[in-house]
Amino acid sequence: MTEQRVSYTLDSTLETVDSAEQAANRIASELGFDDDEVMRIAMAVREAAVNAVLHGNAYDPGKKVSLDFEQTGGNLVITIRDQGKGLDLEKIPDPLAPENLLKTSGRGIFLIRSFMDEVHISPSQTGTEIKLVKHVHGPSEGVKEASQ
Repeated sequence: MTEQRVSYTLDSTLETVDSAEQAANRIASELGFDDDEVMRIAMAVREAAVNAVLHGNAYDPGKKVSLDFEQTGGNLVITIRDQGKGLDLEKIPDPLAPENLLKTSGRGIFLIRSFMDEVHISPSQTGTEIKLVKHVHGPSEGVKEASQ
């Protein structure tokens, strides 16, 4: 597996969220993920991009979202960074808690964590970085894993 990196700088608009999702779809397909995994990766990137645009940058046209896809070793590593004030991880509601079942907050992070193998969130005063990791499996491993 060769190492590669593709980077994008996106405006803080919901239209750019579509481009982020399309890029994730294309790159995951090129890496040989099956259709279900491609959908999960693209959805995780979409949710992270929405969070960056909406919660991080608050649609500020002067702020950008950076999106990096990196194939390194046996992993696809996707990094999304906003230029917002950062977030308090303790304030993200648990969407499975009974008092939150009908609320929409916290669902994006929950989905991202469900769809990816690893998720690392690093808030700071100059923005939030979320790193999504999906392990790349060979054809025989993918078949074995799917049957489990």
